[in-house]
Amino acid sequence: MIELHELTKRYGDRTAVDQVTVTVPSGKVTALLGPNGAGKSTAMRMVLGLDRPTSGTAMIDGRRYAELRNPLRLVGAHLDARAFHPRRTGRAGRRALARYNGFPRARVETAIDAVGIGTVAGKRAGTYSLGMAQRLGIAGAMLGDPSTIILDEPVNGLDADGVRWVRGLVRRWAGDGRTVLVSSHLMSEVALIADRVVVLGRGRLLADATVAEFTAGQHAAVEVAAADDNSFRLLAVALGDHGEQIGADRLRVHGLPAATVGHRAQQAGAVLRELRTDAPSLEDAYVRLVEDEAEYVAVAA
Repeated sequence: MIELHELTKRYGDRTAVDQVTVTVPSGKVTALLGPNGAGKSTAMRMVLGLDRPTSGTAMIDGRRYAELRNPLRLVGAHLDARAFHPRRTGRAGRRALARYNGFPRARVETAIDAVGIGTVAGKRAGTYSLGMAQRLGIAGAMLGDPSTIILDEPVNGLDADGVRWVRGLVRRWAGDGRTVLVSSHLMSEVALIADRVVVLGRGRLLADATVAEFTAGQHAAVEVAAADDNSFRLLAVALGDHGEQIGADRLRVHGLPAATVGHRAQQAGAVLRELRTDAPSLEDAYVRLVEDEAEYVAVAA
């Protein structure tokens, strides 16, 4: 279990993490979300003792990281896909990490095989693609068979097969009763792997909830498509301000259930090609929550 209590980090007059109190339970996958600059990586670094909090505490199983004996046997972390010596081979780098922490050499081969880089482990790590580097970093996190695992954007650079592999890996870890904290910007992946979400914005805690709780306030989205141009015009009039055009013949409906949309279309004489209801989306809930919290916002040309 990871516990943050009023965790704060300031750099001069800038507050990167602002009095965040959160519990990350064991046996669950917790996704740490937020826009760029929200404080996610800083919070993870404080959990791992890489940055010192200005105030507050970050505890793993009731102790600070610096107080853990044999920390890699308890905590596995992968924060930076390029955090390795580029002139060493992938295998040599993992062996050095294992030797320093008292792990047998056989465990290195087990981790390398588990992440699927056995055929390139003898090559210099500096030649690795981003996806291969991600796998190498995850191999390092797995070395000690830890009970707590922290991964920062682990699917960046991975192909579809690699993304599916990471998805299955973190779910298995949680199923084994481990504490799993993963940051990601990919809401589609978060929706598939996470049990809980913690959302930061400008360093502040915006949400701490199960995925079901987080999306509960969102209304199911209704979309409707007309069979022809005349039906589309009739449908648009029948729905009025409830209908938002999102295609040549398609409307997204706000504030009306699908049954009412169908009834209004029938009364107006509009022929429908499609009428569907989408479940509340994690991405929609997230975007609504953080729309005013982004530190970097592009302006459309």
